[in-house]
Amino acid sequence: MNPSLSEALAERGYDSLTPVQQAVSDPDLVGQDLLVSAQTGSGKTVGFGLAMAPTLLGEETRFGRAHAPLALVVAPTRELAFQVMRELRWLYGNTGARVASCVGGMDMRDERRALERGAHIVVGTPGRLRDHITRGSLDMNGLKVIVLDEADEMLDLGFREDLEFMLGEAPEERRILLFSATVPPMIAKLAQQFQRDAQRINTMGETKQHADITYKAVRVAPQDSENAIFNLLRYHDADSAIVFANTRAAVAHLTARLSNRGFSVVSLSGELTQSERSNALQAMRDGRAQVCVATDVAARGIDLPNLSLVIHADLPSNTESLLHRSGRTGRAGRQGVSALIVPANASKKAERLLKWAKITAEWGAAPSADEIRRLDEDRLLNDPAWAEEINEDEAAFAEKLLAAHAPEAIAAAYLRLYRSRQSAPEELLPPETKPERPARESFGPSQWFSLSVGRDQRAEPRWLLPMLCSAGGLEKSAIGAIRVQRDETYIELAEHSVALFKENLGDAMSLEDGIKVTVMDKAPDLGRGGKPGGKPGGKPGGKFGGKPRGNDRGGFGRDRDGGFGGRSEDGPRKPRHKPGGKPRFDDQADRGPRKSGPKPDFKPRQGDEGGARPSKPGRPKDKAAKYQAEGKFGGKPSGKPSGKPGGKPSGKPAGKPVGDAKDASQRFVPPGGKGKPRKPLPAHRGGDQPPRRKKP
Repeated sequence: MNPSLSEALAERGYDSLTPVQQAVSDPDLVGQDLLVSAQTGSGKTVGFGLAMAPTLLGEETRFGRAHAPLALVVAPTRELAFQVMRELRWLYGNTGARVASCVGGMDMRDERRALERGAHIVVGTPGRLRDHITRGSLDMNGLKVIVLDEADEMLDLGFREDLEFMLGEAPEERRILLFSATVPPMIAKLAQQFQRDAQRINTMGETKQHADITYKAVRVAPQDSENAIFNLLRYHDADSAIVFANTRAAVAHLTARLSNRGFSVVSLSGELTQSERSNALQAMRDGRAQVCVATDVAARGIDLPNLSLVIHADLPSNTESLLHRSGRTGRAGRQGVSALIVPANASKKAERLLKWAKITAEWGAAPSADEIRRLDEDRLLNDPAWAEEINEDEAAFAEKLLAAHAPEAIAAAYLRLYRSRQSAPEELLPPETKPERPARESFGPSQWFSLSVGRDQRAEPRWLLPMLCSAGGLEKSAIGAIRVQRDETYIELAEHSVALFKENLGDAMSLEDGIKVTVMDKAPDLGRGGKPGGKPGGKPGGKFGGKPRGNDRGGFGRDRDGGFGGRSEDGPRKPRHKPGGKPRFDDQADRGPRKSGPKPDFKPRQGDEGGARPSKPGRPKDKAAKYQAEGKFGGKPSGKPSGKPGGKPSGKPAGKPVGDAKDASQRFVPPGGKGKPRKPLPAHRGGDQPPRRKKP
């Protein structure tokens, strides 16, 4: 290993290398292309930093003057690119390396100036790097190493074309180090296309998946999901925590709720600008913020110090998202907790996610308020401040407190101050509790009125409500139910407003446009569906009303006794028409069955045979006969009966035979006359006419 890099690792506190770092640092792999599979949080960034050092530095310990870039590192997201840049800067800090970034969302002019000043290593995202290459601001001729970090994610995000473009612009003599959590067929094809005899390194099976992460599946009632998040944050009291949500709206909502509860919180989502996202992450690193609420944009490449808690407010959509979210904690040998909030209706989905990810989780309930209070007391009693020595200023103030207050009062006041700085824990319902529907409050004693306007007059509650308030001098709270019927409307008024309503309407008891108001003796019988008549919930005269539907089911079919009436409960159904009146339909039963053939009053015309009614001369009755007469069906006689009883085959000749498309002598003739004669073709087009010359 290069001495400059060894010193940087020692200063950073690296006692030993991770499996992937050891594998890529093997001296036998110097100068070869690598295809590496490693887990999230296994130290891949430092790994490929060590792997490309022999190619960039050789036996030297410091870089020379920067001209064209020597190494290009491509990352899928902005956050991951900045994370890689920070890692490479401290790793190559003793070598004098210049590391520049080319990331979408940043000022391209600043990046161009940095490239012009010179950079040994360039880190960026695919789209921005391609822009610099096409504009000529990024020189690819001096590249010795190209690193594709999280290559599977870049292909999933649709950067395949950009990657192929950059690899095609690079020199032929260069190393390609491809790092990916998985190696799907697309990654294997990309490696086969651009790498030369790549060495395969797989460290996925050497250690258990996320061995330093404790997974917890927290069962909660559906209405207690947010309260469970509050209690988890209070219970673990982590220096840094990330709460993942699936949508930007959920991120904004949770950020506001946590801020109102006293947590120092920042948000991270795709709707923020790059500067806002960078400021949020910097606040987490500086300790100014304790909680970060984020979408999956933060699920890859973000390494926050002392991040020990990850909460999945919404269950991830797949196992990859679950692993990458959880991989933000438990990094570089540190322990972490990944807690999934599992409402009762999402238990099966959580079980499938954990099973497919091959993860064993501890199932249980969220911390209760009593558990959090007891834990607060233990933290207070075991605080290291009790063991510190008391200085003179503190001793003098303590004497003043003891002189003014009893020791019990001082301790109680201190406890209250301590608790006031903490967010109060939430009382949670049992996980199996189902959300209750809000019960409708009772309107109280009331009086019903009837209005002489209904659905036929286009009456609507939104039109009647302001009219009642204006004419009757009522408040909205005094008006209860409004039930619009076909010709009238029922309204319910609170009993204490009835006298005022009558007084304002006067003796006429009318509203605008001549709408009459009538006092009702009792509440209208609206049924369960809110409309009078018929069965409960049915429309008047509709499907559930008294209107018959004939046949044996009350429809418009024929009755059993031959009529067309409704069904009678105690006897045969009666005809719908009035006695003595003209029936609505002819009584088919009295006429008997229909007979086929011509009607009795039909008289064939002179010259007709078999009773078939001829059409006008020269105009066949049906289209088929018409086309046959014009010769459009090949001239074959149809030989089919006309469809009338007693008819015979027409047997008419089909007319002129259909012309052959290959016969140039038969041309299309428009209806009503002959077509215009064709102009003779000139000699150059196969004719015998001399070519036409243009006029001078």
